[in-house]
Amino acid sequence: MNPFTFNTSKSIQYGAGALNRIGELVRTQIGDRVMLVTDPGMMSTGIVDRTLKLLSDAGVHVDLFKDVEADPPEAVILKATEQAKAAGISGVVGLGGGSSLDVAKLVALLALGREDLKDVYGVGNAKGPRLPLILVPTTSGTGSEVTPISIVTTGTNQKMGVVTPVILPDVALLDPELTYGLPAHVTAATGIDAMVHAIEAYASASANNNPVSRLLATQALTIMGRSILKAVHEGSDVEARADMLLGSMLAGQAFANSPVAAVHALAYPLGGHFHIPHGLSNALVLPHVLRFNVVTSPQPYAELAPYAFPDLSELEGQERAAAFCDRLADLSRDCGLQPNLRAMGIPEDILPRLASDAMNQTRLLVNNPRPVTEADALAIYRAAY
Repeated sequence: MNPFTFNTSKSIQYGAGALNRIGELVRTQIGDRVMLVTDPGMMSTGIVDRTLKLLSDAGVHVDLFKDVEADPPEAVILKATEQAKAAGISGVVGLGGGSSLDVAKLVALLALGREDLKDVYGVGNAKGPRLPLILVPTTSGTGSEVTPISIVTTGTNQKMGVVTPVILPDVALLDPELTYGLPAHVTAATGIDAMVHAIEAYASASANNNPVSRLLATQALTIMGRSILKAVHEGSDVEARADMLLGSMLAGQAFANSPVAAVHALAYPLGGHFHIPHGLSNALVLPHVLRFNVVTSPQPYAELAPYAFPDLSELEGQERAAAFCDRLADLSRDCGLQPNLRAMGIPEDILPRLASDAMNQTRLLVNNPRPVTEADALAIYRAAY
């Protein structure tokens, strides 16, 4: 067996009502002065107010940062970091979707003043230490609570990653009750995002693709495959909501160690140029990237197919892999997501620019089972159009 490394969050605490433990956790893991990082949308849900009361009741002083934006730009991270430094916080709590959790990770890293954001982009460039960190996801998609990755929008439309085990949190606190109010379109996009994480982790060409990640990926697809449509169309179904949050976390653990590839590489320019939510960007290119990969590397997709869609076990080999691609496209449609780039209002003449930008995602493309040239990327975008 090839050598591998597997890192994940130090403590994972999962269960309905888990948020009620936040006061005790912060007191023991962080101290009595914390920054809570969240976004304006979360402020309107009542979850932030509830969290603030739980922390106040535990004797914790909270410095609130509520200005996280989707696809957070550098300016937001720098603003939050300066606020954290001025407040003299002893640790950070991230509450919300992937953007809020990613910002919280970087605030915990940068607030000590020992590293600059511009110096930590890339793999392994951030050395730490960081402030104590607790992450509380409220969507079932990014898995950010168990990944050593934070994505930042640099300039006008480029995305860069900070990748280091240093930013894995001390506690990932998962409470499925926090996802009950998610709108159907958010449930769909984040759910497909999580399934992409599992699929790309399993098929990754990374030298660190490992048996633990593959096992987690198959379990994640099993759980989410049976639950995503119910979570989207019957949002009050408690079991489906719990499945999606757990599946997202398992997929996050998988791709945190066996990294994602061309689906994400081609999704990022869509988010950068058109501010399409990340999960939807993944869904738009997913079947087309997989159809490209299946030509030369059908085996991992044939192996995965029955976990998400048990009836595909009746097929074999290339036929099963091709059917898997088709069923994923059908799943996005059945979830109510837009079917193609044209439906998103993207002009066809920008596709060459998107293909060029995708080539900048070298840390992702290197993990794809089939090499992707700029011409290949353009052909995939055209197929998705």
